[in-house]
Amino acid sequence: MTNTYRGQRRAVLSIFLVCGLGLSSWAPMVPFTKERLALNDAGLGVLLLGLGAGAIVMMPITGFLIHRFGSRRVMLLGGVSLSLILPLLLLLVHPVAMGLALFLFGASIGAMDVAMNEQAIRVQRLYGKHIMSSFHGFFSIGGLVGALGLGALIKIGLSPLAAAVFISCLLLVIIISQYKHLLPFQPQEAKEQSRSFHWPQSPVLYLGLMCFIVFLAEGAMLDWSAVFLQFNRGFDIAWSGAGYAVFSVAMAVMRLSGDRLMNKVSPHHMVIYGSIVAAVGLFVAVMVPWGGVALIGFVLVGLGCANIVPVFFSAAGNMPHTPVHVALPAITTIGYAGQLAGPALLGFIAYAFSLPVALAVVGILLLVVAVAYRLLKLG
Repeated sequence: MTNTYRGQRRAVLSIFLVCGLGLSSWAPMVPFTKERLALNDAGLGVLLLGLGAGAIVMMPITGFLIHRFGSRRVMLLGGVSLSLILPLLLLLVHPVAMGLALFLFGASIGAMDVAMNEQAIRVQRLYGKHIMSSFHGFFSIGGLVGALGLGALIKIGLSPLAAAVFISCLLLVIIISQYKHLLPFQPQEAKEQSRSFHWPQSPVLYLGLMCFIVFLAEGAMLDWSAVFLQFNRGFDIAWSGAGYAVFSVAMAVMRLSGDRLMNKVSPHHMVIYGSIVAAVGLFVAVMVPWGGVALIGFVLVGLGCANIVPVFFSAAGNMPHTPVHVALPAITTIGYAGQLAGPALLGFIAYAFSLPVALAVVGILLLVVAVAYRLLKLG
């Protein structure tokens, strides 16, 4: 049975790679954007709201689109849109235009994320075992390639815009070549699920809130790690993406091992211990004033957060009395509010206090996840 669906699994893995690569390519662009538009931390935080707002608005809509047209078409449109918008993020010089571009960029990411996780849940069901961590592992591999790739292309002589165009073309090639291998739409299943209306129930909302905090930690790495390393630890701008890169390497390694780890460590303990490790990583990064130690801290954040989200998303596909097209968009919408809008709030904390204080707040919230998950014993 598993041999029959290897093509579909490879295709979904490729889409996770594309989404991670496209999103993380934005990380090394953040310092360029801050300088080009002459923004302070608070102004940058406001601008980042555009990306978060686009994703949060699009995710619930994506649930409807998947229910109506299928996740394969949604992934194609979202991926093409993401690829075309990416170079614009290095061209626009007006804050309003930049905010609009980030809104559309975030909407593309949001649509792809819900759709690719819906496909991953379906493939996992066909395999009959836990393989969700490997999908998210490829997202992290994409994060590594995107975070280091743009800087590396600049170092070898390409302009930032040419580097972004190169990455966009690569994304388009992968998306178009893998489209035919994705699982097709099943209108008969959508018809059966549409016979009754479903509100997300309390377990779904609880998982969403836990996702909010974990994704906030990931969003802090995406949007603020480069700024932190450049302005607080003295890194060169071309290598300021190294923080997100080492974070992504750690996540990728841990997630690619996650399917095997799930057979040895319960999902419940994976969430608790992972949250603690990630919190310690953030505390180490902000309390020790050495760049190398900050990178070690970011590695711990990646190791700790790596397999928490796959646990939550697998749970979304197995919620009793709640269809996946309802549970998954609800959890991803609440969760990605943490990753995409949460960093904007960190900008205000950084402006009022400092960026290290803002990152430490995220560490405290991760400890809250560990304690709450332990007490409520969900999972």
